[in-house]
Amino acid sequence: MNLSDSWTAGQHQIVRVSAAEAVFKAVRDAIEGGQLAVGSKLSSETALAQRYGVSRSVVREALRSCTALGLTATQTGKGTFVIANRAPGDLVLGQFSARSLMEARPHIEVPAAELAATRRTEEQLEQMRGIIEDMAGEDDPEIWVSLDGSFHAAIATASGNGVFERVVHDIRGAMVNQSETLNLITGRRLKSDHEHRLILDAIARGNSGEAGRAMAVHLNAVDAALTLIIGDTDA
Repeated sequence: MNLSDSWTAGQHQIVRVSAAEAVFKAVRDAIEGGQLAVGSKLSSETALAQRYGVSRSVVREALRSCTALGLTATQTGKGTFVIANRAPGDLVLGQFSARSLMEARPHIEVPAAELAATRRTEEQLEQMRGIIEDMAGEDDPEIWVSLDGSFHAAIATASGNGVFERVVHDIRGAMVNQSETLNLITGRRLKSDHEHRLILDAIARGNSGEAGRAMAVHLNAVDAALTLIIGDTDA
């Protein structure tokens, strides 16, 4: 092995980040580092897009995650303002906190997946397969998280339990916001694709126990990613 080979072997793998992730990190670092003080107003989406050389949709995605972390808040007609220089310990997801969402989801979605394995119709199974295939080939993060919500909603519908279907419908918006934020900050998208496919495979085989376990594994992984961001609130 020559010197260049030994140097190469010691280097860390370069992780590719999305444009939205890069913008989010830049804004978050500026807030936490004090360059953007609490109370200050962020530049407009257009100005930020020009500054970072990205589209306004990329900026909006990054700013949504700043808001979810509780670092910024948008006032209609006035703009986006810094409201904290550190994440307060939970994510803000519309009507629900991320921690409340994660405490509830296993009690809803694990049994829903178990029931879906034995009650789903062929039409429902094909719908879920189509969603998974669309997610695997989707590059737009906003479309991907919408499909993510559709997949979980489809499982609840396939469970044949109207209560599970209604509850998942009611929390779907918060689930989508959570998925978007976790993907942006922790890069969970490819892992989620794999976990979703395992859930679908178990449902397709009609294996109730495996479907429930696969859903539990997925939700545990989401919870672990959440804990990396906000810490363990039970500690």
